[in-house]
Amino acid sequence: MTQRTPSAGADTAEPLPPPRPAYDAHTWKEIAHLLANLPSALLGFVYVTTVVFTSAFLTVTVIGFPLLAAGLMGARQLGKLERARARALLGVRVDEPSPMPWRGRGGFLQQLWMMLKDPVGWRTLLYDFIRLPWGVLTFALTLVSLFVLWPVLPYLARGLANADRAMVRGLLSPSDELERRIAELESDRGVVVDTAAADLRRIERDLHDGAQARLVNLAMGLGLAKEKLLEDPDSAAVMVEEAHGEVKLALQELRDLARGIHPAVLTDRGLDAALSSVASRCTVPVKVTVDLDARPAEAIEGIAYFTVSELLQNISKHAEARSASVEVWRVRDRLLIQVEDDGRGGARLDAGSGLRGLAERLDAVDGLFVVESPKGGPTTVTAELPWRARAGVPGRG
Repeated sequence: MTQRTPSAGADTAEPLPPPRPAYDAHTWKEIAHLLANLPSALLGFVYVTTVVFTSAFLTVTVIGFPLLAAGLMGARQLGKLERARARALLGVRVDEPSPMPWRGRGGFLQQLWMMLKDPVGWRTLLYDFIRLPWGVLTFALTLVSLFVLWPVLPYLARGLANADRAMVRGLLSPSDELERRIAELESDRGVVVDTAAADLRRIERDLHDGAQARLVNLAMGLGLAKEKLLEDPDSAAVMVEEAHGEVKLALQELRDLARGIHPAVLTDRGLDAALSSVASRCTVPVKVTVDLDARPAEAIEGIAYFTVSELLQNISKHAEARSASVEVWRVRDRLLIQVEDDGRGGARLDAGSGLRGLAERLDAVDGLFVVESPKGGPTTVTAELPWRARAGVPGRG
């Protein structure tokens, strides 16, 4: 018997992989998503129309805009539910948007304005508004196909689900990094303005209650001394001596005030000398180590100086420490500061505390502020600032 040799071509080709089942787990999830579109769309549409029209009607009153802002925050929660549904049933991996950056900052009007400008909330309202006709369409087509168009339902479900995926990615995905940074910078601008206003009020108060009052007393004293110069030279000499003491005190207060605005030693000699000067006025021994091969931007240098200055003041007033240390160094394009003391600990970033104010100042320039202070100590405060080298003074390393 002759043995047949397999011929070349189709007989020797490898078998094709088995086709994917039409009704697999992914298809059933897509069908479930499409059937759930109608109740989800009804909920979203009712929410949007209620929030928008009620808020628009009440804008003539004081509660209209706050109600709209609250509605936008609620829309964020609806968007969160829709993203969770898309992840579970459609496999769409959409990250959650960044939280609102205004929490705990500014007054009521500033927070209200940030809420009203929230792009995440407005995109979610748009998503829920346009979903009603789409939800009715997808629900009807899917339901009819389950009983009439069974063979083509997997392909129909895949096409409709892909449209849903596109809407979720387009309207419910996080805003891009630029949009997020704009919102943060707008909020930080409010912090900077508030801080500058507070500093100006402090300077005005110090001038009014300190040097200005002393100079007024000095002028009055010299006027009296002038009147007594011929009649009672001895009394006039005493008055002049007292006026001389007032001048010294006024000069010292003006120096302290100028140091609080921007110390000359910082401008002339940099952070090493300026921080050593601050440390010498602390009530506990402070070891200062500054390891910098260049000088950062003037604004960053000033923030670093005042951060350390306020931390050392806190140590003097509250820490009950025996010693402290200050370290400043550079890592690539960041300036790092670490202040440590062996005091009683328990320092916290509670609202209204000086540490919280420092944290907000650093956050306004894209910095970080971390406090580690267990009960009983030690307390370690780490601050990180952008380097931003001085114009015309390139950094090394």
